[in-house]
Amino acid sequence: MLNDDLISLGVYALAFLGVWSFYTLARYRAERRACAKLADSRKAGLTEPESLHPAINENRCLGCGSCVTACPEGDVLGVIAGKAVIVDSSHCIGHGACKLACPTDAIELVLGTEKRGVDVPALGPDFQTNVPGVFVAGELGGMGLIRNAIEQGRQAMESVASYLEGGGNADLLDVVIVGAGPAGLAASLGAMERKLRFVTLEQECFGGTVSHFPRGKIVMTAPVEMPVVGTIDLRETTKEALISLWEEILEKTGLKIQDEERVESVTPSGEGFEVVTSKDTYRTRAVMLSIGRRGTPRKLGVEGEDRTKVVYRLTDPAQYEGQHVLVVGGGDSAVEAALAIGQQPDTCVTLSYRGEAFKRIKPKNRELLESESSKGSVQVALESNIKMIDDESVTIETDDVCKKIRNDSVIVCAGGVLPTGFLRAIGIEISTKRGTPLR
Repeated sequence: MLNDDLISLGVYALAFLGVWSFYTLARYRAERRACAKLADSRKAGLTEPESLHPAINENRCLGCGSCVTACPEGDVLGVIAGKAVIVDSSHCIGHGACKLACPTDAIELVLGTEKRGVDVPALGPDFQTNVPGVFVAGELGGMGLIRNAIEQGRQAMESVASYLEGGGNADLLDVVIVGAGPAGLAASLGAMERKLRFVTLEQECFGGTVSHFPRGKIVMTAPVEMPVVGTIDLRETTKEALISLWEEILEKTGLKIQDEERVESVTPSGEGFEVVTSKDTYRTRAVMLSIGRRGTPRKLGVEGEDRTKVVYRLTDPAQYEGQHVLVVGGGDSAVEAALAIGQQPDTCVTLSYRGEAFKRIKPKNRELLESESSKGSVQVALESNIKMIDDESVTIETDDVCKKIRNDSVIVCAGGVLPTGFLRAIGIEISTKRGTPLR
């Protein structure tokens, strides 16, 4: 009997040892991958998250890895030395799934870091700025993820409706919505659902920032609740499919977007505000700003930049087939544009960057650029500056030597000037987030 008990105990011990060994080996391999990923990020200079991201309280973190598994973007998080850490900040886009999955509430979503601050409008819990009647939703307030921007636009319009209760003026609109991206669309549908008098203005085309994503770009999203429409179940789709869905929503609901109408000023007036645009003037009780953070594209400030062949974002790589194209910039958007155009038949692409190296691009983009550069599909000109843009050529300066190269099109991917001046002109306070909660 005793021998049987000893045998059973031995079997259990071996089984436990086997499971423990398997678990330990798996953790060891995962930690090695995380360390390698973190080393790559540090080498590439990609250690400062650009958007909403998790801040991990090491005192509360158990190192269980629930956040790692929950992240839909892949190897953003890893467990090193028993604690969760961000190992690839370039892929973090603020889903917040890690925070929800953490069993000890060790994760808080924040904007900016101690080294890299992020300027955002100062907002109350109802999305209202310090200027009563002016609300902010979406990317401008730090919510760049499509699903989060939609949800914030919906919630912000609920706050606008509460703000408008108990008043009214037949001569005024209830709200002017500025921006027709994800947040602006949700806010507009929310205003329609509540039968508010409103207009939605878009300085470019319907879809906001999403409409300017490169052709075929995969958009990560998830089920989301839209006013009037109900629940939309999207898991992973292309930019074109998402825009098509939004256009169907416009047709079914009858929502009108006034595009190519740029807002020039918002001024307090009487019981509300006077909104002056490039086409008209509107008087309204409230204003919803759902514009992007890009603001006005940053220009090169060189002779010939006003030519029609110069644009500031890539929309469709196929349109450059057979052309000599110059892409200017040192970030991921510039590299991705050059790579996409370089895949087109009979296309010659030059990527110009004033820096000595591409220090803040994703490792995958770095590898692809090195590969395509070695093949000759993309010509890389580091430490170069554009001096002049002519009809059929551009002048580039490298090592104090200027040379002309043949050119049909120029794409400038130098980022944008944040609309800080526009916000301050309204009277909106700007706060710099340095690893602090969004609100």
